[in-house]
Amino acid sequence: MQPQSFYQIVAEDFAAVDSIIKQQLSSRIPLVEKIGDYIISAGGKRLRPLLVLLAGNAVGKKDDDLRLLAAIIEFLHTSTLLHDDVVDKSDLRRGRSTANAKWGNAPSVLVGDFLYARSFEMMVRLGSLPVMDIISQATRVIAEGEVLQLTKVRDASTSEETYMEVIRGKTAMLFEASTHSAAVLAGAPSEQAEALRTYGDNLGIAFQLVDDLLDYRGDAETLGKNVGDDLAEGKPTLPLIVTMRDGTQEQAALVRVAIQKGGLEDLAPISAAVEASGALDYTAHLAQDYAQRAIACLSKIPASGYRDALAELADFAVARTK
Repeated sequence: MQPQSFYQIVAEDFAAVDSIIKQQLSSRIPLVEKIGDYIISAGGKRLRPLLVLLAGNAVGKKDDDLRLLAAIIEFLHTSTLLHDDVVDKSDLRRGRSTANAKWGNAPSVLVGDFLYARSFEMMVRLGSLPVMDIISQATRVIAEGEVLQLTKVRDASTSEETYMEVIRGKTAMLFEASTHSAAVLAGAPSEQAEALRTYGDNLGIAFQLVDDLLDYRGDAETLGKNVGDDLAEGKPTLPLIVTMRDGTQEQAALVRVAIQKGGLEDLAPISAAVEASGALDYTAHLAQDYAQRAIACLSKIPASGYRDALAELADFAVARTK
């Protein structure tokens, strides 16, 4: 499906996870299946189920339970995407119309609820209370992260510390839950489970930092979403926060006003300002730092092709262009 070797090493597992996903999308309500299939088949990277498979295999777990866990994580992630696109009023994701743009907000929210509920049905079938504890806590933290981000929309005084708290919740938490739950399901020693948990956290932060960087260095065709979306919504992401902190007075004032009013009227001068201020380089270096922290965590994991794939995935997270 993907050319990278970190997908190829679990290709058989990935195919099985796809089958589980298709089976679990079934519903007596046709619109549920239609919207669920539309967003799940949109061609995303599926990094979170990939993390489950790589982390579990890295500590000796390779069975149907691990595959079921990977499907659970993908359902949870997809439910958050449906909800996020409604909250953000997004009309483009992965290069095509969002579900809310095609079917409206209400069906998107309700199908997101369906996927969320289905994931918990699957967790009951999995029958691991420790895994359910990890994932249920993660879903709470993700919701808190999204609400925190919502409270900071159009708030130009948002600090880097608060920004990091937001991305740890809304993005890194599910990366962490993916690797941690896989390790716990595998019965890995506590030191290895903690190493994989921390790996997921650091990787998730690096991934979101690059996402926010690409909002200014990417292009819509490559990204599969609208460039400047975060700015249009008045979200104070790290490139903007650093521009206000380290840029010239003129650069800081331009960004501050743009955050406060939202919209894309000044996208070109703001893109120039975040580049000239060094904010994008700062963000890129920080992403690289977190990727290296993730790789360092793997020293606790036995050497294998799966461990190598996890390290390669961390490098990919910061080298990608979409």
